[in-house]
Amino acid sequence: MKDKKPYKILVVEDNPDDFFIITEFLHDQIDDPVIEHVFNFKETEQILNVNTNAFDIILLDLSLPDKNGDELITEMLALAKSCPIVVLTGYVDIKFSIKSIAQGILDYILKDDLNATILYKSIIYSIERKKTVTALKKSEMQYADLFNLSPQPMWVYDPQTYRFMQVNEAAVKQYGYSEQEFLNMTILDIRPAIEVVKVLNTIPKIADYTVTKGKFLHKKKNEEIIEVEIYSTPIIINNNSFRSVIAIDVTQRVRYEHKITKAIIKTQEDERYEIGAELHDNVCQILAASQMTLGMLKDSLTEAKMPIYELCKQNISLALEEIRNLSHQLAPAFFDDTTLEEALTRLLNNFNVNEKYKIVIDINEVVSKTLLGREIQLTLYRILQEQLNNIAKHANAKTILVAVKIIDYNITMKIKDDGIGFNIENLKGGIGFANMRRRTELFSGSFNIQSAPESGCEIYIEIPLNGVD
Repeated sequence: MKDKKPYKILVVEDNPDDFFIITEFLHDQIDDPVIEHVFNFKETEQILNVNTNAFDIILLDLSLPDKNGDELITEMLALAKSCPIVVLTGYVDIKFSIKSIAQGILDYILKDDLNATILYKSIIYSIERKKTVTALKKSEMQYADLFNLSPQPMWVYDPQTYRFMQVNEAAVKQYGYSEQEFLNMTILDIRPAIEVVKVLNTIPKIADYTVTKGKFLHKKKNEEIIEVEIYSTPIIINNNSFRSVIAIDVTQRVRYEHKITKAIIKTQEDERYEIGAELHDNVCQILAASQMTLGMLKDSLTEAKMPIYELCKQNISLALEEIRNLSHQLAPAFFDDTTLEEALTRLLNNFNVNEKYKIVIDINEVVSKTLLGREIQLTLYRILQEQLNNIAKHANAKTILVAVKIIDYNITMKIKDDGIGFNIENLKGGIGFANMRRRTELFSGSFNIQSAPESGCEIYIEIPLNGVD
């Protein structure tokens, strides 16, 4: 049922298409909204100077033809006075959004995430928030707005003890704990066991003044595991330093992205297997038949022709061997009669057929004794294959170390070379590294690169074996 209140809404938007979409969303939830549209800051200024109280809410685009960014926010807040402002923008900037809300913006919504329900809720929340905070002191207004009325789970914790100091209603609803239960817990209590070490290693490295973000696994009271994006900012309460956290549940989004990634990888693998099988079963058979036919001619050849015959025979044998190696790389047969160790060793031997590199392989016994699924084996194989290609093309290395181990229910792989290295900050748009990272993250794993000019490169992959599909 639509809201029948006669909301008066000022939409400050210079893009006609975006304004049309916003209008449709408003009419979807509100029976008869009164909408006034302006295209730039100058028109907005003219209207608000006449009567600020003419509107219940202002929906503001951040990129206007005559003003944008910080300047626009500051001057709009001064113009709007008691009228709530909701920012609608196409630009993702967490620091700017937090700063805007601290200044007095009531909500900050990405246009890509916008739908009728989100917009309506934001309008209602913002109007109600404005009514609430006007009765409070200015110092309390910003914090209460951001924290208590946020539709996203938020909490404040002590970085020294990890204890929850405050939680909002959204956190209570999301995680299933009561407010009092939260206040008797630490942030480690909402982490699955495999995440605790990661948290303990991360928090001490965070400077008191930094805004940080990261992706973590969280555990609800009902033991459900969710994936969340964490945005953490420093906050001072009663002269004590704490950290304020926003936790956004991205479980469904990540699952959808993983489905797409899996579909892409499956298509790639199917194509590789098809090409590999065609090479092995068809081209190899043609060459083998040619080798047999060539053998039938041997007795009819003169002594002078024999060197040519032997050369042809050697070339066909070499081609057969190369095609077999290529077909094995395209379609590694881990799952029939080859172990992961054998497959990786064969890959390294084929890569180093001319003995250009000194290769050290370290695969511990636990790996060979552990039953690993097809997908995880193929992931490790493809990552090693991709990095060997990178080393061959760019590294100018002499030594390569490959270590595969199982430690504390995690399978790890380290690929290290002593090549020329590179500046990681300049690593942009690398398809190979992006593919390796995506393959690792499909299993909730971590993918890390360490390199510097003249210091080689080390890739370290860690994939939890608990719950791997």
